[in-house]
Amino acid sequence: MNVFWRRAAVVGILAVGAAAVTAQTTAPAATPSPQQRMQAMVEFYKTHYAKHEYRVAMRDGVKLYTVVYTPIAGAFEDKGPYPFLMSRTPYSCGGYDSDVIQPRVTQNMDMLKSGYILVCQDVRGRWESEGTWFEMTPSKDGKGIDESTDMYDTVDWLLKNVSGNNGNVGILGISYPGFYTAASIVDGHPAIKAASPQAPIVDLWMGDDAYHGGAFMLDANHSFYAPFFAPQKNPLKVQERNDFDFGTKDMYAYYLKMGTLAKLDSPAGGTNAYFHDQVVHTTYDGYWQARNLGPHLHGVKAAVMAVGGWFDAEDLAGPVKVFHSVARLSPEAAADTLVEGPWVHGGWSRGNGASLGDIQFGSNTAEFYRTNIEAPFFAHYLKDAAWTPLPKAYTFETGSNVWKKYDAWPPKQAVAKTIYFQANGGLGWTAPTEKSSKDEYVSDPAHPVPFTQYVAEADVPQRYMDDDQRFATRRSDVLVYETEPLTEDITVVGPVKPVLKIASTGTDSDFVVKLIDVFPEDYKDPNEADEGKHVTSGTPVFLQGYQMMVRGEPMRAKFRDSWEKPEALVPGKVTSVDFTMQDVNHTFLKGHRIMVQVQSSWFPLIDRNPQVFEDIAKAKPEDFKKATETVFHQADAASGLELLVMPK
Repeated sequence: MNVFWRRAAVVGILAVGAAAVTAQTTAPAATPSPQQRMQAMVEFYKTHYAKHEYRVAMRDGVKLYTVVYTPIAGAFEDKGPYPFLMSRTPYSCGGYDSDVIQPRVTQNMDMLKSGYILVCQDVRGRWESEGTWFEMTPSKDGKGIDESTDMYDTVDWLLKNVSGNNGNVGILGISYPGFYTAASIVDGHPAIKAASPQAPIVDLWMGDDAYHGGAFMLDANHSFYAPFFAPQKNPLKVQERNDFDFGTKDMYAYYLKMGTLAKLDSPAGGTNAYFHDQVVHTTYDGYWQARNLGPHLHGVKAAVMAVGGWFDAEDLAGPVKVFHSVARLSPEAAADTLVEGPWVHGGWSRGNGASLGDIQFGSNTAEFYRTNIEAPFFAHYLKDAAWTPLPKAYTFETGSNVWKKYDAWPPKQAVAKTIYFQANGGLGWTAPTEKSSKDEYVSDPAHPVPFTQYVAEADVPQRYMDDDQRFATRRSDVLVYETEPLTEDITVVGPVKPVLKIASTGTDSDFVVKLIDVFPEDYKDPNEADEGKHVTSGTPVFLQGYQMMVRGEPMRAKFRDSWEKPEALVPGKVTSVDFTMQDVNHTFLKGHRIMVQVQSSWFPLIDRNPQVFEDIAKAKPEDFKKATETVFHQADAASGLELLVMPK
């Protein structure tokens, strides 16, 4: 939820690609900078929209700041009346009590040019809105004030007080505004016809921003709360100065020096009440359960399009959870669609989406989405425009670099298969038969495995999600299992499920599992420059043997049987650690290899485990101990990954 808020149609995109992550044969057009895009939008607003500011009273008398941009007469081909297109945010609508224009609702110029009444609202308790703000406002299910009632009251007011509207309302938002989008349609106002929760936060502790597999997402959360997101004395037009300074750009060094969560949750770490709550609630307790939006997505009447990115470092889980929750609890919804592309957090809303880090996706995927998916979705449901209905799931398949349309997610035809760890670093589809076979490594909290091979500053570098993992294979505390070169394409869809048999000399340990696509050693990269000894600028990138991370997730072993009641490991005892990783849609192409890496730290992406069973929020420096970790791959203790594989 942090990085995104701090900083032409592609006709051939449905054709099947011939090679993995093939670079474009022609250079894409230069992409405008974020500053250039924003300035262009501001200039467009000036000539096409009139700004109006309101403080809209809710049913309990609390007033929420709401800015409305209405189309200027004669400025659009569409002469109206117009639907509302709205976003609700804790990050400020900006430009308060002035003629300053702050485009906030959408960056999709196709939509802006078609004509909507644009509405941005500061949510309750943030910026110019009155009231008290709560992290992930718990849903009251019609028995109190929540985001659903605030949206209902706002829509009712807009329909009655803003002229020139056609009676239809759409809402969208990315990240935290994605949460507010989803929360706003619970038992929603009948005028809400379309909603697009994009990278929504849904269940903060359960694989979302705060915790993954019971491990605290250290860097992302601390770098969000300490310097940026803190309690406010609202109404507020200008943020109070925050002087927090990391003192270095090297976050690995910074967090290792700070040592413990307790020290970060102190004045020395720039803590505040919001960060404190993230740190001290280390189990899936009542605090987190009350903030899980998933069980409350009932009474949704609007057409819903949940949007996410396969390489979203922050809110990867949310879109899939919204999609399944709406299907389960609101079958009466006008539509329920999942869209997933090869994007980082919010990447579909800006830029061209042609690449991430070293990996090319063969086309301008974000532009395709904005023109061919998002704009038609809202135009149809809010303006009754003709269109081709979206499939149930519209996903980009990485590896082959093609868009896919499915009538369910995961696709019904996918077959569950387990790929097993083998002796001598092997990986295969048959279960091991050895009576005794295992690998060991020493996990040392004083020297944790980094999550990047380069120095990373505050704000997690989003490219880590598909980065080269060769640096990790060179460490003695990372296990590597790899297939022979594939003789045919293998397409994996849906969740990835590690099934591990482990033992540890400690009473708690983390097990980080990474699913990796290994490029052939003879891979031909059309963009590769042969500089030889004349490398004088950045380090060259060679895709031969590249180890592209497809998915990676941690699992804290003490939560292996319960998220609410952790249980210590018995030193030396063979133990099952099974868990579910986030969804994928990836093809491992013929000639590539499938690799799995296993390690017990991933720093400072996640917090260090002292490898002693305790409340890590209270751990002292002397509590952190080395542990020998064992992973078994034998007949009576097989380890591997359960994958959903598409049939040929």
